[in-house]
Amino acid sequence: MAALPVFRWHLAPDGYATLRQLRARGLRPGGQPVAAQLERPRRRRGPLVAYLYRVDLARPVRPMTAAKWAALAKANAARRTCPSCRRDAGYVIPASLGTCVPCA
Repeated sequence: MAALPVFRWHLAPDGYATLRQLRARGLRPGGQPVAAQLERPRRRRGPLVAYLYRVDLARPVRPMTAAKWAALAKANAARRTCPSCRRDAGYVIPASLGTCVPCA
């Protein structure tokens, strides 16, 4: 196995992008392997590492289907529903409380 090319922070050549950068462009890696890595040195610990993918091999992000939208809405509604009083709190119930603020 060949070693990955390593670039310093902010010095990666054009044509490479991190997962977040791909997502911001509406792309996904699409099954390609990691092409390179960025390293940001730190003083007392090992370097921070970010993996890079080739932009030319990236594929478009798959669109959300109606079923996925429905599942996401159901999951978000469950996060807002108080388990004690069964009412929609109007906000995501904090895990530290476990119930809505009036019930806590």
